[in-house]
Amino acid sequence: MAIEEIEMEGPEARVPDTVARLIATCSRGWERFFADNDDHQAPRFVPSVPERVFAVLAEVTTRNLPPNRVFCEWGSGFGTATCMASLLGYKAYGLEIEEELVRLSRAIARRLGIPVEILCTSLFPAGYDTYAGVDGAALVTPASVRDHHDTDEDRGPLRYGMEIAIADIGVFFAYPWPEERELMRQLFDAVAMEGAILVVYHTDKDIRVFRKV
Repeated sequence: MAIEEIEMEGPEARVPDTVARLIATCSRGWERFFADNDDHQAPRFVPSVPERVFAVLAEVTTRNLPPNRVFCEWGSGFGTATCMASLLGYKAYGLEIEEELVRLSRAIARRLGIPVEILCTSLFPAGYDTYAGVDGAALVTPASVRDHHDTDEDRGPLRYGMEIAIADIGVFFAYPWPEERELMRQLFDAVAMEGAILVVYHTDKDIRVFRKV
């Protein structure tokens, strides 16, 4: 398999009131969270421009690029993108390793009445890991460390602890650190189904969209 980049048309989507309320609520949540935690307790964080994220997700949806309406955010933080996907009609999941962020993001979604599922787990499924390479983190796959007696059938479908398999997810979203961007593409290529979409936030003016082919 391989991945191809999809050209985005670029016009800004109008942010409806429900999304504007979500953005404002998450912004206040981040401000309180970092006011209550010092630099050693808080995770590394650089805020995105959520209106830009919504514009790209809306364009991806309007153009019917994904094979289905199942969304997964890798590193969901306060769940802003996950909630946006839900408001766009997706069955939306968020994966976040920080327990406090999981608790807070679930509370925000409940308060706003947005149906999402936030899981406290790694974005790397069982058998997958990373190592620090020369040019940044690189993916370790089960195939690279598997005993020669093991097969894909022995392992069964990959899951994140949700009822669906990873191969049932149509859209992935990530906002990685620069040194992790290639890692996100490697993971996507390794676990996503053919036709799935990956949206990667590089900078405020550079959000890229990929398809697995």
